[in-house]
Amino acid sequence: MSGEQITNNSVETQTMEGELHSLKNSSSKKKQRVDINVLLNNVRLAQKKEKMESTIFFGLVAAVILVTGVIVSI
Repeated sequence: MSGEQITNNSVETQTMEGELHSLKNSSSKKKQRVDINVLLNNVRLAQKKEKMESTIFFGLVAAVILVTGVIVSI
């Protein structure tokens, strides 16, 4: 094992312990409310992004097929 791996593991452990400690502190404070509208908006944005990505992918595939057809026909 090299020294870099040991250092990386110890840093990751410290980070995990810090996150765990911060989670315990936040849960011990007053409970926060969750707004369903915020969650729904996040889901809608994610769906919109996925739709845009699929549309772009389909467009690129269609363009490649079109260009290949034009080149073959010449």
